[in-house]
Amino acid sequence: MIPQNRIRNFCIIAHIDHGKSTLADRLLEITGTVEKRKMQDQILDSMELEREKGITIKLAPARMNWKKSDTYILNLIDTPGHVDFNYEVSRSLDSVEGAVLLVDATQGVQAQTIGNLYFALEHNLTIIPVLNKIDLPAADIPSCTNELVNLIGCRPEEILLVSGKTGQGVSGLLDAIIERVPSPQGSASKPARAVIFDARYDEYKGVVAYVRVVDGLFGKGDKMHMKATAAESEILELGALRPGYAPTEQLETGQIGYIVTGFKDLSACRVGDTVSLAGSDVPALPGYREVKPMVYAGIFPKEGSTFERLREAIGKLKLSDAALQFEPEHSPALGYGFRVGLLGMLHLEIITERLEREFALDLVVTVPSVVYHIYVSGHEMKVIKSPLEMPDASHIDRIEEPWATVDMVTPKDYIGAVMQLAQERKGIYKTTDFLSDERVILRYEMPLSAVIVDFYDSLKSVSSGYASLNYDLIGYRQADVIRLNILVAEESVEALSMLVYRNEAEKVGRRVLEKLKTSIPKAMFEIKLQAAIGGKIVAAERITPMRKDVTAKLYGGDVTRKNKLLDKQKKGKKKMMAMGVGKVNIPTDAYLNVLKR
Repeated sequence: MIPQNRIRNFCIIAHIDHGKSTLADRLLEITGTVEKRKMQDQILDSMELEREKGITIKLAPARMNWKKSDTYILNLIDTPGHVDFNYEVSRSLDSVEGAVLLVDATQGVQAQTIGNLYFALEHNLTIIPVLNKIDLPAADIPSCTNELVNLIGCRPEEILLVSGKTGQGVSGLLDAIIERVPSPQGSASKPARAVIFDARYDEYKGVVAYVRVVDGLFGKGDKMHMKATAAESEILELGALRPGYAPTEQLETGQIGYIVTGFKDLSACRVGDTVSLAGSDVPALPGYREVKPMVYAGIFPKEGSTFERLREAIGKLKLSDAALQFEPEHSPALGYGFRVGLLGMLHLEIITERLEREFALDLVVTVPSVVYHIYVSGHEMKVIKSPLEMPDASHIDRIEEPWATVDMVTPKDYIGAVMQLAQERKGIYKTTDFLSDERVILRYEMPLSAVIVDFYDSLKSVSSGYASLNYDLIGYRQADVIRLNILVAEESVEALSMLVYRNEAEKVGRRVLEKLKTSIPKAMFEIKLQAAIGGKIVAAERITPMRKDVTAKLYGGDVTRKNKLLDKQKKGKKKMMAMGVGKVNIPTDAYLNVLKR
């Protein structure tokens, strides 16, 4: 048993691609937590998608031992860097006392570095500034040090220099964590209670809760009680994460570990809930702030018979992704599915891919939209999460859309291009702050709908990949928004309906129809594609019919034989048109192509 004053809990926060996972690999290797023969790159990124895309999607805890005069327990939580997953970061910060603020020495301070730093300061964490990738020829240590000093107000000698790839300086970082990060507070003599910061569903173990013990201790076989759901169960197993499950007999005050709850019902265990022992009346710990989804999209199974499988799959993802919200939805065209609330377009892409890969589902994803506040006549306010919920235009008094503050960090050479992009997206300029002589932070206010779709990609384009982005919701403002319907073969396709600005309806309609024209396969009849506002068509395209070569069987003779067959085909086509249009099958990739600008 290691005393409480020899426990250190910390997390690594950084901008995307600044080397968090690589540094975590070296920490696990140098402390001997993972054997050398079992080491692999991105060892804490256990998901196939994380390795493929080279980004961290889920927070990942790991316990390490480090000897410095005495043996210390170091509990590390590796966090994601992308703005769409900042809820994962906020939950990690609630479970630790210190944060390693990692900055890439070749790129300097980025927008998400600043966003995560503010997060950590709100939680009163001890910040350890670290410059990573110092082994690279492009590393500019003096200017990055200067940026960190200006940002945090620390002394240059407090900044540690490490290389996550080679392991240089990593031992010094471990010593600094022990020296600078305070040991966890809490009383071992008080009744046991812990906060759940994450959870997983295991096919064999059921629901596994990742917890931070605040007071007392939990032992194997104890009966536990969930404060929010009032569910009770016996603790089947508990222990440390190294980073796999390492069972122990008990979890003590200040420790981070896992508890196998034995629950098969996913709703019994909630992230942010307090775990106590059955029969003890202890106050609940402050949970996590309720996350507000930024984007809503409809997710429907292609085959109606797989709806129950989809419900079960989303329930399992929700357990490990507390930012995901969903409610059942019915569409006359697509059948039963779910309206899913997410934090951004990358979040939507990841959730869709996980559902398709991990649960073998074929899905149709509708065009995502932000949440609008619609005031109908009589000043009653309605919250609209889908274009299909939009009431008749004659009843609408006004529409309000969400706005966000957007911080963009860019080299000064690209200020003009970045400002032009922000103005094109209806941005309102606020301030310019200099991080250093070469780099600035531009602050704008923008409609959220302009930020979430592809603003990040466009920003990378205009800045040659150097600019970075962080955004935060600030409230609602009035907007001139209408519903744009897409008709395929004169049938309205609900999944493609979208809410757009009135003055951009025609341009958006043309763009969608052009994408559909290349995505929908040809049929034996002409397919009309139309974009409409109410009964008014604002854009139109057509997919020409497939033409079967009816003259292929001819081997000679008079030209009239050929003309006779072509006339017969023409009459057949006419007859087909007179009977009405056939059914057009829209492939899934057509929906996904429309999502991307």
